Amino acid sequence: QLQVAESGGGLVQPGGSLRLSCAASAGFTLDYYAIGWFRQAPGKEREGVSCISSSGGRSFYGDSVKGRFAISRDNAKNTVYLQMNSLKPEDTGVYYCAAASRIGAPCRLSGVGMDYWGKGTLVTVSS
Repeated sequence: QLQVAESGGGLVQPGGSLRLSCAASAGFTLDYYAIGWFRQAPGKEREGVSCISSSGGRSFYGDSVKGRFAISRDNAKNTVYLQMNSLKPEDTGVYYCAAASRIGAPCRLSGVGMDYWGKGTLVTVSS
């Protein structure tokens, strides 16, 4: 079964940047899956951050991160990235990547139909 794992979280000051990575487990490829990034802050519901199609040709973002975050993928490296710029304290949370339930299925910021979830990586934005 496909497994994904996030990396790249950490502590950053407001206004700073981080790049998160989402990689597939050995023996699996992300090439044919739409991938999404999601986050959950303490005491809050999970929020959809960004989605990218399997080809990388289409992407979209949640309103709170538009213009600051950028999603991309390098299928040759079997990795999806989330570049986060101009970080704010309200961006703090655990960030998860998830793959759509099947090859060709779309990514949804609601998280519906995203069946393969990583364990998350913590991002803390604080001075």
